[in-house]
Amino acid sequence: MADRLTVGVAARLSRYLQVLTQAKKMGKDRISSQEIAEYTNINATQIRRDLSAFGRFGKRGVGYSVDSLLAEIRKILRTQGQHNIALVGAGRLGAAIASSPIFAEHGITIAAVFDRDAAKVGTSLGGVSVSALDELEDIVRDRSIVVGVLAVPAESAQDAAERLVGAGVKIVFNYSQALIDTPSDVQVHTSNPAVELLYALYFHLT
Repeated sequence: MADRLTVGVAARLSRYLQVLTQAKKMGKDRISSQEIAEYTNINATQIRRDLSAFGRFGKRGVGYSVDSLLAEIRKILRTQGQHNIALVGAGRLGAAIASSPIFAEHGITIAAVFDRDAAKVGTSLGGVSVSALDELEDIVRDRSIVVGVLAVPAESAQDAAERLVGAGVKIVFNYSQALIDTPSDVQVHTSNPAVELLYALYFHLT
């Protein structure tokens, strides 16, 4: 296996991982490439090609073991084990993110939550006590956090990102509408549901 996946392969494997995680929750023991294709809109031949590049995981006519394929893809994506993340923003979006079980399903723990609103500091969000933004640097370092999630208004996003980067965070997930400027060695992933919906509509309606 190559040390580093291409962006396309990594993106597809991540989608397979989502399907397999849900299939396991539904009690499925085995799944076919055609079933994965139906849930991801990725051609079944492409799915088999992607998976065969890393070994022999399935049998023709039998499909793949959900548990085995989950473990293998997590290993390929290097997501096995526990990962601590910091959430900045304890408003409605932050509360929705903190209460979602999706992170825990993939070994991701929201280890710290921050907000600049003094009224929110000390309250609990998803079982984690909200800390003041001024404490971010010390807590991020103490808890070995390398990923930060921004659930703040656009006008606060750059400052929050700079605090995270200053504390050693190398990956920032940006749920705000702001364009974040970070050093070249820091990855920024921006999520905008409206843009993603427009993308889906374009390919569905044209």
